[in-house]
Amino acid sequence: MVHTTASQTVVSLIIAVKTGILVLGGLITYFSYKAHRRTGEESLRALALGFGIITFGALTAGVLDALLNVSLAVGVLVDAALTFLGFAVITYSLYTD
Repeated sequence: MVHTTASQTVVSLIIAVKTGILVLGGLITYFSYKAHRRTGEESLRALALGFGIITFGALTAGVLDALLNVSLAVGVLVDAALTFLGFAVITYSLYTD
């Protein structure tokens, strides 16, 4: 991972925060899906899917940056696009019966 403009401390903090997002997002996704399985509510399934997409976006952005060495702008764009899509699915889950 080569970063010419960010200090190593900032890079370490970004990795720590993205790891936290992955853990918490994974837990929210798991518990939402578990609630869907228990109740059969389709809105909970959509909620789990939305949080799963957001969590996947954070993971994908980290992989693109750390392992594939793409530009920061591309990583941010992928993360933002998947966050947008995830929030759209979560919004749908709040309106569906």
